[in-house]
Amino acid sequence: MSIYLDYNASSPIDTRVLDTMMDIYKNHIGNADSRTHNHGDQARVIVENARKAVAGLLGISSSEVFFTSGATESNNIAIQGLEEYALKSGKNHIITTSIEHKAILETVKSMVRRGFEIDIVDPEPTGRVSMEKIIERVRDNTLLVSVMHVNNETGIIQPIEELGRELGKRDILFHIDATQSCGKLVQELRNAKYNMLSFSAHKLKGPQGVGALVLRRTGYKLPPVKAIMYGGQQEHGIRPGTIPVALVGGCGKACEIAADEYMDNSKKIKEIKTALLDLLNESGLSYSFNGDQEYCLDSTVNLCLQGVSSEALMLSTKEYCSISNGSACTSKSYEPSYVLKAMGISNEQIEDSIRISWGADTDLDEFKKQFSKLLEMAKILVN
Repeated sequence: MSIYLDYNASSPIDTRVLDTMMDIYKNHIGNADSRTHNHGDQARVIVENARKAVAGLLGISSSEVFFTSGATESNNIAIQGLEEYALKSGKNHIITTSIEHKAILETVKSMVRRGFEIDIVDPEPTGRVSMEKIIERVRDNTLLVSVMHVNNETGIIQPIEELGRELGKRDILFHIDATQSCGKLVQELRNAKYNMLSFSAHKLKGPQGVGALVLRRTGYKLPPVKAIMYGGQQEHGIRPGTIPVALVGGCGKACEIAADEYMDNSKKIKEIKTALLDLLNESGLSYSFNGDQEYCLDSTVNLCLQGVSSEALMLSTKEYCSISNGSACTSKSYEPSYVLKAMGISNEQIEDSIRISWGADTDLDEFKKQFSKLLEMAKILVN
């Protein structure tokens, strides 16, 4: 059996989360918006407790949490939902980066057809985006800056705390895609100043198909985001549709666990990264990392094994390791990674690069065993 090392694509569900969901599916059958009977009341309690758990993890008010199907939908609402306000205010300029998830990049591109102006900032060769380069592009009509906290391909942590402070001084809306950092960089997110935040539960050992959009209040006012779909007043009109109670309950449980265990989890994932570095150094292979490891999440590496085709390596080591060479959302494409290209990395180096990501529950001994086999195969494949 191969070891799973593609947590950035989707993490395995925690059994405690699954148990919570099974109990809800079996014993709590109501619609959370049904207000005439106990079954609806029970479902609503589950949803509101989950909302409190998300809020507790992020250090915010539960009234600022809106459940969605995941970060892609949350990202779309955060950007498209500002259109009405942009028309009224005359602010129609959006700044983002070239290494964002496609849920951001494709959405902002679509906004051009609606009269918006877009600036897309490239990262430095380190994989980190310069705060100064973003601030330089701010104009009088800048509406929004959207930056992911941790890049999904490289694991590089972006300067969201510094950005939040600067944008707050300028009264510009700030959106964070926290898909890869929620439940991991807990204190950083609690300290950050932002207006909107997105995440998916399945990246922190929750279920697929659910996530949240966080809308922070300024005074008593939420950001001027409107629904982009219609069909009901669920989630205070931000996201219509019947709330999936078991999924939301699972999301809440995953957030509760992350809030309790993130400090211990941080130590465990760091142990695995240390083991990875030791094995690489002992292998004799020529390698480099894509992205400055000083700013890298401890549960991710984007690794170039020089002279070793990533496609050949992944196919040859399926029985040992489940790894990838980019975002799961673009993995069907054999085009070189747009994230690594934006960092100025050559096509040759990109073709030799793999992404490895793990979690606190990854068995250290099993990791050493299977990653060693991957390195042995790499030696065979090296040109």
